[in-house]
Amino acid sequence: MLNNTNKSTLRERNKARMERMADIATRWIGSTASLIVHTLLFIIAFTLPALQVVNFDKMLLTLTTIVSLEAIYLAIFIQMSVNKNSLDIENIQEDVEEIQEDIEEIQEDVEEMQEDVEEIQEDVEELQEDLVEEKEETDTLAPPPSSPPGRLSQIEHLLSELQKEIALLKKNQVSS
Repeated sequence: MLNNTNKSTLRERNKARMERMADIATRWIGSTASLIVHTLLFIIAFTLPALQVVNFDKMLLTLTTIVSLEAIYLAIFIQMSVNKNSLDIENIQEDVEEIQEDIEEIQEDVEEMQEDVEEIQEDVEELQEDLVEEKEETDTLAPPPSSPPGRLSQIEHLLSELQKEIALLKKNQVSS
């Protein structure tokens, strides 16, 4: 006895198998090989009464029945393809909407980063101005005995490194 899970799995496999068969049939019916086969079958069907193998009315009745059944199945296959394509389009539209949301979030992040970089740039400029003022003061005055030697050059070096990092951040931001 099959439980509900096995029945569901079996149904899904059968459905997938039927969809694959429908896809194969639809592709074949729309091919050049199908055109050739149908043309040959029609030629044979109309040749049989001429060779007196079968009665013309009987051949026409059989051919009409076969063509009608084929048209019904073709309409079903076409509708299945339309349904499948509609589902694919809906999935693609959802993906595009998600991507658009991601892009908007990234743009907001980039704007925030740009504001942060601008603030850092302003801080560096203020530090640089302070450094220039301090340098001017130290040039006119003797250095205080408590100030360690080379402190000014360390600050200048630090500011120089900060400016390089800011330039790199701006360059990366423009690239993205």
